[in-house]
Amino acid sequence: MYDHILVPTDGSDHAGRAVDHATVLAEAFDATVHLLTVVDIEAAAGPFSAGGVDEEYIEQRSADQREALAALQADLDDDIAVETAVVTGHPADGILDYVADNEVDLLVMGTHGRSGLRRYLTGSVAERVLRLSPVPVLTTRAAEEAPVGSGYDDILVPTDGSERADAAVAHALAVAGAFGSTIHAVSVVNVGDIATGGELSVPSELLDELAAAATEAVEAVASEARSAGVDAVTAVSTGQPKHDLLEYVDANGIDLVCMGTHGRTGLDRVLLGSTAEALVRRSAVPVLTTSGE
Repeated sequence: MYDHILVPTDGSDHAGRAVDHATVLAEAFDATVHLLTVVDIEAAAGPFSAGGVDEEYIEQRSADQREALAALQADLDDDIAVETAVVTGHPADGILDYVADNEVDLLVMGTHGRSGLRRYLTGSVAERVLRLSPVPVLTTRAAEEAPVGSGYDDILVPTDGSERADAAVAHALAVAGAFGSTIHAVSVVNVGDIATGGELSVPSELLDELAAAATEAVEAVASEARSAGVDAVTAVSTGQPKHDLLEYVDANGIDLVCMGTHGRTGLDRVLLGSTAEALVRRSAVPVLTTSGE
């Protein structure tokens, strides 16, 4: 499933946690880890610099980053194949260009965490990469609640039966197969979207119909998992997906969330003010998003 795993790093704690997850996955899939730093020359020059920065400064910054990557590589297990690169330019563009040029099939990124991720996503490196990446992106916060440990025992797959939700199943099953995980196929009937009027009142017939569709969706994921030799459990509830899914993560010891999005053309809408954005921003465990394209 994964041969080349890219980790953009700036030396921060949240980037360090991303390296931890990338190395665990690389060991499981015998993949090469690519450590990338993008030197943002425009940011280095500052907003009031008319002339930018000179070549000597750029080379010094790049040399410093190469040294930092070498030190990071030295801390990794010798059995893991590692490649390092330092490029200059806008960070998001540098990351996406590297993905395209190096056959990367998984991107692992750290985020600033609950308090800052909304700002970090909006008009930023992470938002742009999540929206435009042609490969799945695993985001993780530098949180004590999300230790890497030896892998992922329980994987949550939110589903509504759509193609975009199904796109994440293959990745969830691949990871589950590598780590002996249990798949949790969960569907939340969104009563907020279907309620009419000022009160949360939904006709029972409609609820029954939607619950039946949700049950069919989770059973389809579970059936696919069991056919692949992976343990699976299912759950269906009614409520608010972003709240219910986060509660499910906490209540069931979930180690990884795998979920689909609307694809590259619509991911900006999906991430901002949506279930996917809520999980990426607030989940204490890593979230792997796939575009389904």
